[in-house]
Amino acid sequence: MANTILHKANTRGHADHGWLNSYHSFSFGSYYDPQRIHFGALRVLNDDTVSEARGFGKHPHDNMEIISIPLQGDLQHEDSMGNVAVIKNGDIQAMSAGTGIFHSEYNKSKDEPVKFLQIWIFPNKKNVEPRYSQVSLNINDRHNKLQQILSPNVNEEGVWIHQDAWFHLGKLDKDLTTEYTIKKKGNGVYAFILSGDVSIDGTQLNARDGFGVWDTDKISINADTDAEILLIEVPMTI
Repeated sequence: MANTILHKANTRGHADHGWLNSYHSFSFGSYYDPQRIHFGALRVLNDDTVSEARGFGKHPHDNMEIISIPLQGDLQHEDSMGNVAVIKNGDIQAMSAGTGIFHSEYNKSKDEPVKFLQIWIFPNKKNVEPRYSQVSLNINDRHNKLQQILSPNVNEEGVWIHQDAWFHLGKLDKDLTTEYTIKKKGNGVYAFILSGDVSIDGTQLNARDGFGVWDTDKISINADTDAEILLIEVPMTI
């Protein structure tokens, strides 16, 4: 029998800094819930909106795999490895912080906010050499199917990280039903509903809900409306 955990959108932590409006699926910053520290190797899932011409100043990270998924607008990235890049919807960015990096993220637009997901995954190797990667994917490849955007392997589709994790994005038409099969025994999957209404193994979910499932081989996904969904498969032990 599968184990599950449901995180409704309105139970998330929330921080409004004026220039940054952030919702936290797991404990982060001033939001702390001992029942919501992590889901396996998934440590942070922040749903961020950055105001026009504002951003995060240079700040440090270490020994964490950090993934950014832009949903709207353009976010400029700079880091201590010398990378300067802009990420936008359709792009996926991954950083291995390893022995330590500094980076900043900035919305250069004067007209439009930036919306993006910031995700932290515990790595399976510590103190690796810091690394940056970014790919641009065809968003049409996720229409009515699950498009892989991240894996543990350099030669697979999407970015790769130092963890036995796989991410998929799907943009599903109403009434579409599909399955997701767990890729590595012992892993679980955390579904985050970006838009619309979805049922997973019979549990009804709405926009920005999170739903974790483990001790199972696969999950069944039904789009109750047109919907967008992110699946995060991670090891359940860290």
